[in-house]
Amino acid sequence: VQLQASGGGLVQAGGSLRLSCAASGSTFSGASMGWYRQAPEERRELVATISSSGTTDYKDFVKGRFTISRDNVKNTVYLQMNSLKPEDTAVYYCNAGYHVGPYYHPSKYWGQGTQVTVSS
Repeated sequence: VQLQASGGGLVQAGGSLRLSCAASGSTFSGASMGWYRQAPEERRELVATISSSGTTDYKDFVKGRFTISRDNVKNTVYLQMNSLKPEDTAVYYCNAGYHVGPYYHPSKYWGQGTQVTVSS
C-alpha cells in the first residue's frame, strides 16, 4: 500500500483546511485509516480514525472541529479541519491500519506527511 497525503498549508487561526490521503492498492476498502500528527520535538500522536465500515473516532483535542471521512471509490481518506488553532501546527500523516475492537493499530504503511501551519 502506498499513501500520498496532500492539502496542508498556512492558515490563520480560525480557518479551515482539508487534507487528503490517496491510497494505491485494492485493499483500501477493507482497511481502517488513521490521521496522525507530529509537532516539532514532539511525539507523533493519533488524531482521528475511521474503520472500514465508516465508524469514526477522534481525540478530545480535535472533537467538534475535525471530521474524518473516506471515499472507497476514490481510495481516499480526508481530514476536514475547522476552527484551527496555532497548537494544531504539525506535520500530518495518514496511516492504513486495522481495528481490534475499538482500538486502532497502525501498520507500517504511512504517507509522506503534509505540513499544516496555523498562525495566530
